[in-house]
Amino acid sequence: MAKVEIAEPAKADIQEAFDWWSENRSAIQAAEWYERIFEAITTLQSMPERCPRVSESGLSRAGVRQLLFGIGSRPTHRVVFYFDVDADTVTILRVRHHGQDEL
Repeated sequence: MAKVEIAEPAKADIQEAFDWWSENRSAIQAAEWYERIFEAITTLQSMPERCPRVSESGLSRAGVRQLLFGIGSRPTHRVVFYFDVDADTVTILRVRHHGQDEL
């Protein structure tokens, strides 16, 4: 199983999304989203290469991938990560809402 590390920018993204959900939706939905995003990230310990490469060409060529995530019927966020095969480590780089500009 790969080790999963969350970079500081991704931690900030998660906190920002949680705060937005709390202020604009509900605290209950925010807590559910927060819990489930970490559950989704944890799944990357196993077979992270199952996820497609990102659409941004430069990042895609570098091997950066994305895990699409949402608590409803459609994904609302993408977990952008890099899998270092040699170190068997997944590094979560960013967590982006689908409406945000590309990286």
